[in-house]
Amino acid sequence: MARPVTLVTFVLPSALWHWGGGATEVRVFAVAGAGEERPTLGAALDTLRRTHPKLERRLCDEYGGIRRHISMFVCGENARRLGGLACALPPGAEVYVMPAL
Repeated sequence: MARPVTLVTFVLPSALWHWGGGATEVRVFAVAGAGEERPTLGAALDTLRRTHPKLERRLCDEYGGIRRHISMFVCGENARRLGGLACALPPGAEVYVMPAL
């Protein structure tokens, strides 16, 4: 059976444009893991790791988690409060990346 796929848009702050190829937004496809109903933020970051490795290194630490000084907002909610990397993404999700304050 086919796994669900969704297009995810990472909206970047100006400080990260350089690592996103000069773009204000980076789009990737996230694929749900086996047994998952929807793709997760972790799946989107895995795709980002393959397509934009320099940018992903700025967002994730050496253990694959979101860096402490980075906040990601999925549909207006802080991803840390939604389960972090396990946060399920709706179709066409926008992930706003912000330096933590």
